Amino acid sequence: MAKNTKNYIVIALKGMAMGAADVVPGVSGGTIAFITGIYEELLSAISNINLQLLITIKKEGFKAAWKTINGNFLLALGIGIFISILTLAKSIKWLLENEPILLWSFFFGLVLASIIYIGKQITKWTIYAVLGLILAGFIAYYITTLTPLVSENSSLLFLFLAGAIAICAMILPGISGAFILVLLGAYKPILAAVNDRDLKTIAVVGLGAIVGLLSFSKILKWLFANYKNVTLSVLTGFIIGSLNKIWPWKITTSVFVKETGETIPFSQVSELGSLFVYQQQTSNFEGYKIALEKSVLPTHFSEVNNFLDAQILPAILLAIAGFVLILLMEKLAIKKQ
Repeated sequence: MAKNTKNYIVIALKGMAMGAADVVPGVSGGTIAFITGIYEELLSAISNINLQLLITIKKEGFKAAWKTINGNFLLALGIGIFISILTLAKSIKWLLENEPILLWSFFFGLVLASIIYIGKQITKWTIYAVLGLILAGFIAYYITTLTPLVSENSSLLFLFLAGAIAICAMILPGISGAFILVLLGAYKPILAAVNDRDLKTIAVVGLGAIVGLLSFSKILKWLFANYKNVTLSVLTGFIIGSLNKIWPWKITTSVFVKETGETIPFSQVSELGSLFVYQQQTSNFEGYKIALEKSVLPTHFSEVNNFLDAQILPAILLAIAGFVLILLMEKLAIKKQ
């Protein structure tokens, strides 16, 4: 069905939502693509970008090639993602550092609802689908418990490879590309490049992302075409396992010492105090690099942090808002169909 200008504006808005999610280390843009109903169209469009496209351009012209890759769709989506990353990077960074509980609560509700949304699309539960869900859930959970690299690497070759790896995670619902960048020690250099408008670094990371995206999308497209139910169950498992990363209440158990890479218990770092919980993954304190955390109940969070407000009520309300938002989007999609 041919799309009009209104359709492409909606696609651009979905791209903005994907871009906002990808900035947060724990939320996948692929999840947003799936719950907004553009996931398979996105995979199909990307996977059509190949060497055969050059032959199409030579024989039939640029217009035919543009139609082959669903160029208008990709352009609208890309514009939305680009605008979102450029405009929201600083806001998301501020929220991560100052209101992490509220930010994570909203995304937790959103991702929780997306599990139901994606799971409902599995038409037949086979033993392979069940095993895929369980295995993917364990893998995703394990990834969320990994310790990020202490050192940060700003070399262009490293950032190219980081972009290629992270983009594969970004198009997988449940696996956060931004969190993969954190694990690799590339998140802060890339975020700094975006904030500072470092076009050279942005271009290198973007090139790496393009290479990774073109390669991985073909694999996913083939899996959807041949093993859709199992693929959906695996994606659902990834999202379930990733919930640990975006759980709103976490306590810092230890920190890395910047100069030596040594890990020391947080209880011995009295000069940092409870404020360090709100300075996750920053280097605002001289001599310290990154916090190691674990998920806890909100009551325990408050006790550990000298009865610091766990913001339970606003957190629950924001989680409900995120959950309801997905349900509304699903109802609108069904109504449109």
